[in-house]
Amino acid sequence: MLNSNQHQLSEGLEASDLARLVDKKVSIDEYKSKIGSDEEIVVIGFTVQGRDPAQDLVSFLEKSYDWVIDADASSGEMTEGEYLVFVEVDREPSVPKNLVTMFQDLGRLTDIEIEEWDIVYSKPKRSGKADLESLKSIIPLTPEQYRQAHRQMRDDIDSLKTAAGVPVKTTAPVNDYTESLRRAAGLR
Repeated sequence: MLNSNQHQLSEGLEASDLARLVDKKVSIDEYKSKIGSDEEIVVIGFTVQGRDPAQDLVSFLEKSYDWVIDADASSGEMTEGEYLVFVEVDREPSVPKNLVTMFQDLGRLTDIEIEEWDIVYSKPKRSGKADLESLKSIIPLTPEQYRQAHRQMRDDIDSLKTAAGVPVKTTAPVNDYTESLRRAAGLR
């Protein structure tokens, strides 16, 4: 009998079916979202051995969690039978708690214990474990936190360029908002 914190395994998958097929290293925000802006969507990336196991993982994730917006496998191999599985979720404060639940559940399919998962956040590069505090500290949990982290990273790069005597050519992105500012300033 399952307790209230456990999810039944998806139809067709049984305990240990994905053992030795899912890599313990998981990326966060390494890949671009296909359904929304990166500041609003967290993209979790898994590496899986084989197309069928990748599709099984996608199916499990989409059927098991209502907070998963989308899950998909790469259309082709990355290297020697490896496929990427992308999971997209809203960037919100509940992400760490949801991910801990997901990693606990995946443990039954993969035989990977919760403390064995290696989480790598891409920009700026940070790593941690699949526990609540670690996930809270490495993942920006709101669009504003995401923007701030990326703004700080750009500022740090610009400072390094200045210190090295390299010209800094940081420009604002081209979008409706920045275009309206340029027009208001008489730059267009």
